[in-house]
Amino acid sequence: MPAEPAPRMTAREAIALLTGGAGFTEHRPPPRTLPPDGPLGWAGYDAARERAAERTGEEESVVYGTGVVGDRESVLLSFEFGFLGGSLGQLTGDRLEAAYELALSRRLPLLALVATGGSRMQEGMVALTQLQRVAAASTRLRAAGLPQIAVVRDPTTGGGWATVGAGADVVLALPGAQVGFAGSRVRPPDADPYAYGAEGQLAAGQVDAVVPAGELRGTVGRWLRALGAREAHEAPGPAAPLPRAQPSSPAGLPTSGREAVERARSPQRPRAEAYLADYFTVRLPLHGDRCGGTDPGLLTGFGLRADGQPVAYVAQCGTPTRPAGYRAAARTIRLADRLGIPVLTLVDTPGAANDAEAERAGAGAAIADTFAAIAAARVPVTTLVIGEGGSGGALALAAPGNTHVTADSYFSVIAPELAAAILKRPPAETGATADQLRLRPQDLVELGVARSIVT
Repeated sequence: MPAEPAPRMTAREAIALLTGGAGFTEHRPPPRTLPPDGPLGWAGYDAARERAAERTGEEESVVYGTGVVGDRESVLLSFEFGFLGGSLGQLTGDRLEAAYELALSRRLPLLALVATGGSRMQEGMVALTQLQRVAAASTRLRAAGLPQIAVVRDPTTGGGWATVGAGADVVLALPGAQVGFAGSRVRPPDADPYAYGAEGQLAAGQVDAVVPAGELRGTVGRWLRALGAREAHEAPGPAAPLPRAQPSSPAGLPTSGREAVERARSPQRPRAEAYLADYFTVRLPLHGDRCGGTDPGLLTGFGLRADGQPVAYVAQCGTPTRPAGYRAAARTIRLADRLGIPVLTLVDTPGAANDAEAERAGAGAAIADTFAAIAAARVPVTTLVIGEGGSGGALALAAPGNTHVTADSYFSVIAPELAAAILKRPPAETGATADQLRLRPQDLVELGVARSIVT
């Protein structure tokens, strides 16, 4: 069952939750005169707007301006659900577009605090086309390398969710919030309510985190530091530093291919979580592939190192990587590239998931997309192989020319057991096959596949 939502905040209460005592400077777009009862001449529309203004103290369903969150100046836009259900009309579109343009002109991140029931019926198709204005404004901000963070409140449905909310780079949700394209009155009567809530959307990979209101200000402040906002003329930052090798029981390098594989598969060998915990002081996970899938065996997100340097990360956790994992990886790499933030990948997988469900979920296309994301990246990508490097499922996350290996790792065109089977060799020859594949860390350096061994 979905969690119980907290009491609904007004637009200004939501802004104050993030800015605290730092204050908020409101902006307004140039005034526009609408025909009586709006573009459709909907009888009673003007009176409904007047009642909404009297009830809420607002002129429209969106408030926007600038404020400081954490230590970063930002543009904030916040929906007032009490004003006609936070619905989008022509004047709302003016305010949303102006908020995005303000962020663009001042090169500031955009924070959207969303609570909306969708497009305003009293304005018909004129209201619906405001979604195109929002999408275009968001695209301009994205092209300029500026981050967009959405906080979805209760409720966030319809076109507001499908543009301002789900279209953001990072989507955070308040517990229990109704979140979904279909509002409560238009979805099928037998629909599972969990699918339309913050927690259900998190499980489906559509939301990055569910954050209690009391933790929201700190969480958003950390995200602003991690996503940064470089100037348009700035080149991408320096490459992510290599992680330190984590303690492992065997000393030295493996003497045979069989030993290299055994060490990489050892339960005692350090995994991705140990490397990430040592590497970052702050870690902010991204969750899901935005296509309805998640892969618990692949971690993605952004983090801050002790010196304050932001780095994006994609880390395999030793399991076969599923299509949702590759899509999440590509999403993270492309976001980091757009924001000029270096990327660290940790390779550790026996290979891509090869079951029937993975094929139906588009394994080949997802792997291809990850290869393409790394190939197209303008920011430096640094790779450390920390365990198994199983075929193309591992290579998809490896940086050409900047891949390094640990003493507990191997990288191979195919697992030695599978190679032996394909070659019709008995199991006793698996070790000899591993030697022939030259998959040890030192072999990889000698072959030019890896630049160094991190010990």
